[in-house]
Amino acid sequence: MELEFSGEVVEWRGPAPYCFVPLPLDAADLVNEVKAEVVYWGVVPVRARICDTEFTTAMFPREETWFLPVKVAVRRAEGIGLGDVVDVRLQVGR
Repeated sequence: MELEFSGEVVEWRGPAPYCFVPLPLDAADLVNEVKAEVVYWGVVPVRARICDTEFTTAMFPREETWFLPVKVAVRRAEGIGLGDVVDVRLQVGR
């Protein structure tokens, strides 16, 4: 499954601060429909692209949606900061 959406980069503080892009609720609903086929340890593996940078990661369920982690290397390569709105292309699954 492939999804495209725009979202704001937000911070979520656990033991250390991390940056995420929360999925819009309609995109989260689509992920929920297929999560049983791809989920492991409670996360959904994805291949994502923001601007020119493609990366793999795993989304976490939070606040009734899924949070896409945005790695430091991606943020540096694309000059992304907290509060920026980014366009995301996402492929769900391995």
